[in-house]
Amino acid sequence: MRRALAPFAALAVLVAIGLWFASAPRGVDATTAAEMAKPGDVEAGRVVFAVAGCESCHVSAGQSDPLRLGGGTPMATPFGTIYPPNISPDRNNGIGGWTPLEFADAILTGVSRRGEHLYPALPYPSYRLMTTKDARDLFAYLLTLPPVAGKAPPTSLAFPFSIRRGIGLWKLLYTQAPPAPPAGRSAAWSLGRYLVEGPGHCGECHSPRDMLGGVAWGNRLKGGALPDGKGKAPALTPAGLKDWSKDDIAEALSSGFTPTGDTLGGAMAAVVRNTAQLPGEYRSAMAEYLKAGRE
Repeated sequence: MRRALAPFAALAVLVAIGLWFASAPRGVDATTAAEMAKPGDVEAGRVVFAVAGCESCHVSAGQSDPLRLGGGTPMATPFGTIYPPNISPDRNNGIGGWTPLEFADAILTGVSRRGEHLYPALPYPSYRLMTTKDARDLFAYLLTLPPVAGKAPPTSLAFPFSIRRGIGLWKLLYTQAPPAPPAGRSAAWSLGRYLVEGPGHCGECHSPRDMLGGVAWGNRLKGGALPDGKGKAPALTPAGLKDWSKDDIAEALSSGFTPTGDTLGGAMAAVVRNTAQLPGEYRSAMAEYLKAGRE
């Protein structure tokens, strides 16, 4: 019996070793690292900050100043409560002591300074589509904000989600390169695709998730349950937006008003607070992309 089981045991060991190496945290490549070392543009980073909505999650708990990014406001997810960290330029508790490469590893690949996988509550499945320049500019802007002392409470999820190495396997499933855009699309559509799918990370809330919490590229923007389980984010597809014009979408991203005269509330109120700060052509491009469709 032992001899009969030996090949299966050896196979199991080989599979375990393969999974261990496959799930290893991997930061950005050498080209991205070299680009991150260049000086960032603070004013351009201010726009990226608004697109990415960093303050929506990282604002200091118990206050409303969107530029005080001490973190700590609890974020409910189906897998447990996550506490977004301090991303102010405080050198002891925030990112003031980080290098540009460490910042890029975090937001583009979901790898921490300690070389561990970060939970995808940080929307790096979308942020990974961000250009290196935008990541560099965002970091430069964040370092100009007020330092905030104090650490957010540590995130501690239940087993098996507490095993961060397992997130490496999750990444293999859900951070594959998206398909190339179809030929013949306008410059506005291409810009809108980048803003919506990349730094704007609209699909992180407006998409259905499977039992592992992942979003397949083909399901993005088709609507889904909100992370806290309270309500549903609507589909942002042409069918879901059939009663909206491109101007209606752009206006909602500017003022929060819908075509029926209602206002966007809940989590979207924070989104509008950010998108209202974008150049008008950015909101128009996002509307172009959403109204025309992803493919």
